[in-house]
Amino acid sequence: MLATALVIPLAAGVSPAVAQPAATPEAAAPATVQKVIWLTDRRVALWINSPSMATPIQVQLLLARDWNTRPDARFPVLYLLDGLRATDEESGWTKDAGAVDFFADKNVTVVLPIGGQSSFYSDWLQPDNGKNYKWETFLTKELPPLLEGAWRATDVRGMEGLSMGGTAAMFLAARNPGFAKYAASYSGFLTTTTIGMPQAIEFAMREAGGFDVGAMWGPPTSPEWAAHDPYTLAEKLKGVALYVSSGSGASGPFDQASSIPGVSTNYAGMGLEILSRLTSQNFVTKLGKLAIPAQVNYRPSGTHSWPYWDFEMRQSWTQAASALGTDPGKPACTASGQIATVAGANGWLGDCLTGEYPVAGGVAQDFRSGRVFFAQGGGAHPVGGMIGGGYQAALGPGGPLGLPTGDERGLPDGKGRMQTFQNGSLYWTPQTGAQVVRGAILDEWGKQGYEGGPAGYPIAPEVTTPNRDGAVQAFENGPFYYSAKTGVHRVQGMILGKYAEMGYENSWLGFPAAEEQPLKDLGRYSRFEGGNIYWSPLSGAWAVRNGPIMEAWQVLGYENGKLGYPISDEFPVPGGVQQNFQTGFIIVRDGKPEVHGL
Repeated sequence: MLATALVIPLAAGVSPAVAQPAATPEAAAPATVQKVIWLTDRRVALWINSPSMATPIQVQLLLARDWNTRPDARFPVLYLLDGLRATDEESGWTKDAGAVDFFADKNVTVVLPIGGQSSFYSDWLQPDNGKNYKWETFLTKELPPLLEGAWRATDVRGMEGLSMGGTAAMFLAARNPGFAKYAASYSGFLTTTTIGMPQAIEFAMREAGGFDVGAMWGPPTSPEWAAHDPYTLAEKLKGVALYVSSGSGASGPFDQASSIPGVSTNYAGMGLEILSRLTSQNFVTKLGKLAIPAQVNYRPSGTHSWPYWDFEMRQSWTQAASALGTDPGKPACTASGQIATVAGANGWLGDCLTGEYPVAGGVAQDFRSGRVFFAQGGGAHPVGGMIGGGYQAALGPGGPLGLPTGDERGLPDGKGRMQTFQNGSLYWTPQTGAQVVRGAILDEWGKQGYEGGPAGYPIAPEVTTPNRDGAVQAFENGPFYYSAKTGVHRVQGMILGKYAEMGYENSWLGFPAAEEQPLKDLGRYSRFEGGNIYWSPLSGAWAVRNGPIMEAWQVLGYENGKLGYPISDEFPVPGGVQQNFQTGFIIVRDGKPEVHGL
């Protein structure tokens, strides 16, 4: 109930102290993308190396409705900022609200920063609790060039957020003139310097992650507090379309009522929403004095909780769309022919978002939860979910897979799913993600039993070997290597570890030339272009090069002979090279091997 107690000075009309905002952060060094994972055909997770925060930051994008149909088009962006308890795994807007479904038919790319618990999306004065928060620099300087480059964003931006994110949406828009054309606060705290507010924020941040408010903006007397106060910065919001909302704290339609009339069981949420209402009212009053228009929605009930923020996201969209210069909803569309038949039989696709449009080899149509592709002779097939994401990552119909030739289906182990395409297949499990398997590697994997064979599922895409003419693809139990000369073979276990130690195909071993085989005493060996790797529990894994040492060891019967398994790699000695075995060694001088027993 701390929040309720702290609103009294606000209700009495005490105005925050006036201070000049801090200087806008200087331009940051360029950020780079570390990793990209397509979650669906229009939802993608990026891990971005942030120079200011010196760590990878995850950002998820919900791509604009016409992303697929207009591949040359650029789209405005809408940042959705999370609340005080933001997690490092997923935004609350997709986990606890319906952003994915709601924005599916909107022609705007939604930007979802992941993480930032208790950060207020600001640049902190110093690191705390293992975090080096520089969110303002990241969001306004480092991220936009990446979005406007590879992700087809324009410089038309909006920002909206709930609670902490609502506070940040307002002060980020004010502190960075021209950055945002639209800013919305849902249950935000829009006066941060009023008597009691620094203490309330301090309490909330300690409860949500154990953060020190002093590391963020210093003591309450520091000018950094006023520099991040939406009330103090209000004049700088002229020209920005503004939306402000909050409930009253009373029990509303999404709350569970307590035994006290008008009071929900969400006591903390009641107090926080009362605090938000009063700070929002003071902020809106200040806007009125400055003749800055704002759309205001003071709900007669409702606590500080996600169902109300989801409602406000939908309620405010018409204003956001107008400010961002995009249409508020999808155009009329219908499905026909075989695509309509497939859509009717797969209710999970939802309603259509576009009409049919041409793709390499056929046509496609986008639906709320996936796409349907059609080709003459191949029929129509839906693609969605994580496999749809994997297909998009593989460049869709214009990539190496071509068009789908079958529907997605579950696999016998009950764990994975797969879908066939003209030139390969996509396999998915929760642990491995969606991976393409094709060509000679797919053929060999199939001979070994696909996912039910010794290799298990693919865990990475096929890649070209950098210095030799070949390819490699990682699987759960070891990678498959391919070259035109040797074909496809898998390397695994301790032998793979030794192969890696020696430099893979770049070493004198070259590509694997056969599958791993069993030997005596639980030993194993794999043959390569330039020699073999042998392993046993007692001797470990060692490589023997084709040539005089291998030939001499062969004459003796390999590991079955008097020398046993190798226990070292070859190494130089005066006048030649030597390799040690369990019961002796072989020296080669002037091309002639000498066998020595112990």
